[in-house]
Order: sequence, then structure tokens, then C-alpha cells
Amino acid sequence: MGQFLMSDSILHKRLLDHLRTAVVMLDASLRVRYLNPAAEMLLATSASRIIGQVLPDYFFDDEEARQALNQCIEDEHPFTRREARLMVAPGYQITVDYSVSPINEPGQPLSLLLEMQSLDRLLRITREEALIHAHQATRALVRGVAHEIKNPLGGIRGAAQLLERALPEPELTEYTKVIIDEADRLRSVADRMLGPRKPPLFMPVNVHECLEHVRQLLLAEHPEGVAIVRDYDISLPDVVADRDQLIQVLLNLIRNAVQALLESHTPEATIVMRTRVLRQFTIGAQRHRLVLRVDIEDNGPGIAEEIQETLFYPMVSGRANGSGLGLSIAQSIISQHQGLIECESEPGKTVFSLLLPMEQPELTESSEP
Repeated sequence: MGQFLMSDSILHKRLLDHLRTAVVMLDASLRVRYLNPAAEMLLATSASRIIGQVLPDYFFDDEEARQALNQCIEDEHPFTRREARLMVAPGYQITVDYSVSPINEPGQPLSLLLEMQSLDRLLRITREEALIHAHQATRALVRGVAHEIKNPLGGIRGAAQLLERALPEPELTEYTKVIIDEADRLRSVADRMLGPRKPPLFMPVNVHECLEHVRQLLLAEHPEGVAIVRDYDISLPDVVADRDQLIQVLLNLIRNAVQALLESHTPEATIVMRTRVLRQFTIGAQRHRLVLRVDIEDNGPGIAEEIQETLFYPMVSGRANGSGLGLSIAQSIISQHQGLIECESEPGKTVFSLLLPMEQPELTESSEP
């Protein structure tokens, strides 16, 4: 009988160890008695470090949650929270659904069973899918508008040229010149709204060589005032991409950061160029074996909260003299690479993250001349 119970206990532990749900057992003093591997991964700790320790005060960083927890201990009443933010470490939060259930076995002190399901990855995937679909819909609308703008511009410009030849007085050509110049300017804007005209020419590209090329351009344009710090993972293999288009995107992101820093007169203005590789990473709904992540981080004033959700839409700009097309075009280019550009911003820290699959299925087809 004892052997059967021991085997049963081992089986239960193995089941807990293989659960994807994070499970933590606490005593009434919130001292950790057990956690399974899923909980170790979620909380970024190890059982040997946390077992026997009391959960820190900042873990439940919410007065309502602490009150519910106290009620659970006193009245043995379980509770559940949805999309809760838990402080795993100072300055590091996770988003989870969690429930706390009291376990009161006869002759045993009260225990609390904490079950957590991580939502960060799910929320990120949902946000990325929404961003991709919104960008595709907006780009289709903008391209249609741009075509409609370009169609009559040729006629307007041609009529102005004919009118210029027929004018009796040379000084009147000043007005036809304004018409021609403005028609050319609108045509240029429409061309930019249409975005890249040719598909990417895929080939193996060293992303650090591209970043260094962009860095040299920026240092030539702004030799003083902004420090550019490199934080490269030099073990990264080549990424399959269009080199010229990748440089265009990186130059756009870094120029935006430089302009934001200079216009805000940020003291000790700094831009960090960071490269990392992500394994088994999902972009939108597509999972990739290896994904390149390039971060362009600045310590400027941040992006206004009211435009962060629409930042990649055409004609949206955080700068007074910005056209609002640069980020939209950059997103279009990276979309053609099956990738995505994300942004997180708060005062003192803005990060644009370029996510790019390191292998492109279109390599053979698109690289043909």
C-alpha cells in the first residue's frame, strides 16, 4: 500500500511538472512551498532560490488584489483575476490570468494554490495581427487614393504648360510655374504614398554592415550632439533581405530618433543600436525558427500617447514638420520581408524594434534579375 501511495505521489508530481500552467503552492504567510517548472519559467527564477521565501510585497502590486488575497486567507474564499499585472521583480511585470484557491486539509495548516496563465505572448500576437491587418487595409486605401491623385495631375501639369506658351506677357508665367511646381510636388507625395515600386531583391545580408553604413551617414550629418552606442550580437548569421531596402528602413528609424533628440535638446542624447536573435518566435500568426531583432533605442522625450496606436498609419507624425510617410513606408518594406516593426515609448525611452525572419522562402524567386 505504501509503495502504491509513493508511486501515486510521484505520478502527481510528474503531472504537475509537465503542466504548461504555472502552479505555485503557498502557505498562509505567502511563503513558497512548491512551484512547477512552468512557474519557474514564468517567474524567471528557480525552485532552489524561491522555495521557503515569502512572496515580496511588490508581487501583488494592486490594493484590490491584496484585499482579495487577505479575504481568501481569512474566509477561505477563492478568487480569480483576468489580465492582471504581476510584479515579478522590481521594474519587471508580466500579464497573467491567475486564480488563488485555499486548500484546508484536516489537521494541516491552510495552503494557497496559485495558478497562472501567461498572457504576454498571446497579447503580443493579437496586437501584432491587428497591426498587420490595419496596416494592410490602410495601405490599400492609401494606394488607391494616390492613384486617383496622380491621374489628373498629368492633365493639370500639361494644361499649365500649354497655357504658359499662350500667355501674352512673360511675367504671367509666374502663375503657371506655381501650378507646375505644385503638381510636381503632389506627384512626388503620391509616389511616396504608393511605397516601394519593386519587390525585394533577396540575398544574404550582414545586418551589422548595414547598421555601420547607416551609423557613418548619421555621424557625417550630425558629428556632434548625439552619441551612438553599438550593442551587437556578433554571432548573428546573415539575414536574407534586400540590402538597399533594409538600409532605407534603418536610416529612417535612426534619423527619426536623432531628430527627436535634437529637437527636444535632450541632455546626453544617446541612441543604442542593438541586435539579437530570437528562436521559435511568432510574428503575427506565423512562427519562425530564427528571427532577427534590431532595436533602435533613444533616451528622448518619447512619443505622444495619443498617436502611438496610429504611428505607422500614413500621414501620422509626431513632429511638426514631419510628412507622416516615413514609418508607413518602412513598415511596408518590412511587411514585404514577412517582418514587422514595433514601437514602445515612454518619456526617456523610445524603442523601435525591427523583427525580420532570418530565412525568406522567396530567396530564389525574388533574387533573379
